[in-house]
Amino acid sequence: MSETQSDEEVPLRDRIAANPRPALQWLAGALVLLAVEFGAFIGVIIQLALTAVRLLPSNPGAAALASAGEAAEAIPTLLTRGLIPNQGYQTASGEWMGTFLGLEPAYAWLLRVVLIYAYAFIWLGWFWVGYRWFRKHYRYADWTPRDDVVDRLRSHRWGQFGFVLVLAFFVLALFAPALGPTTVDANIQSPYTHYTKYYDDEIESVSNVTVGTANLGSTSQGAGGENVGPWSYDDYGRFHPFGTLTDGKDLFTFMAAGARISLMIGLVSLMIAGFIATALAMLTAYYKGLADLAAVITSDSIQSLPVLLVLILASAVFGNTWIANLYNGAVLLIAIFSVTYWPFFWRALRGPALQISEQEWIDAAKSFGQKPRTIMQKHMFPYVVGYLLIYASLTLGGIIIAVAGLSYLGLGITPPTPEWGRAISAGQPYVATASWHISLIPGIMITLIVVGFNALGDGIRDALDPQSEGGEETGGEAAVAGGGGA
Repeated sequence: MSETQSDEEVPLRDRIAANPRPALQWLAGALVLLAVEFGAFIGVIIQLALTAVRLLPSNPGAAALASAGEAAEAIPTLLTRGLIPNQGYQTASGEWMGTFLGLEPAYAWLLRVVLIYAYAFIWLGWFWVGYRWFRKHYRYADWTPRDDVVDRLRSHRWGQFGFVLVLAFFVLALFAPALGPTTVDANIQSPYTHYTKYYDDEIESVSNVTVGTANLGSTSQGAGGENVGPWSYDDYGRFHPFGTLTDGKDLFTFMAAGARISLMIGLVSLMIAGFIATALAMLTAYYKGLADLAAVITSDSIQSLPVLLVLILASAVFGNTWIANLYNGAVLLIAIFSVTYWPFFWRALRGPALQISEQEWIDAAKSFGQKPRTIMQKHMFPYVVGYLLIYASLTLGGIIIAVAGLSYLGLGITPPTPEWGRAISAGQPYVATASWHISLIPGIMITLIVVGFNALGDGIRDALDPQSEGGEETGGEAAVAGGGGA
């Protein structure tokens, strides 16, 4: 580096090359954590690729990806059902066979859950260590506005509470196959092609029975003793943390798999709607005039429609079309949410974008001949992205509620794909009976997730805008500066 060259002008890769030890230490730790669950990570990547391929008309490469997914499942990982099994049977002497170290299935399952969540929090802590090392060894500035944002968020207890709930939901969705006491394929989608062992007291020996038959004997319908409640075993020795559904399927496995569907729909919808809104916000703020007028008219037209009725109408109209068959209706919901939600994002981003477009450094960039795309990308986008994060976090909970509501009405995700609203609908007739858990547990989980996203959104808002929590900083620049990065 020349003596006249400032630290800010040195690319990050050159700063790392000059002092590689901290980066290599962090990378080594990350690789160790990744190796623990390497098979699971590869399986998730392959599953995402397989989902994308199945959206195409001819499904090119779907068979090869499916085979690769099966091979990934065979890779040993530390926190899998195969290594810490919880399914087994109890002998006449009371011993459990087939479970991890002979533990009772409830404790074997709980051990796996605790280890998975501990693993997730270790990853979170390691990312924080990486951020601290980056600030200490590789960042050119001793202080940036982002430091104040992080410090305010660290002291925001309500936002931290929301972050913990959101993290718990993300872990449930990402590690759903390992967290469930059984698998979706065995217990929900193809129960009559899988078997389970149990000890038959009548013949005093171990017997095999299809999972579908065992489910029929483990229903929760609230009357006549037909109920398998939370934290209990059915007649076949299978443990159910949340009890069973009306058809005897495991509710926890159903909820974990449903979390994946809800999260995928919410995130993809927000990414598409956020991209459209951010692009339009910067274009209309930069060019103003007819571009802004056209966006206002279009957004007002969409916002004037009742969102819930639009969702119901679109789901009903397109329910029997080819798009409704893509990923069990998830693609249709993503398209609907993307179209109906981008105007709300654009309205939220339009003000900050217009404010930034009037600043002196934008005029200076124009006078120096910078292209509009460069100005929008380098000078405007960093200052509106913070607002996008706030409204995205506040909106994701609403999308989860909407997906559950459509499933409750029999629209949206098609059976037998798990979705939380369908569990609430199935358990509604049994709310006042012994099978109260079917509706109440999904309802509580939806409430907690929505509260978590709203609390996290409040925390991000207060961290980006000190005025929102009575801070001493004043001026609009302080509010938007947090969205920028150093």
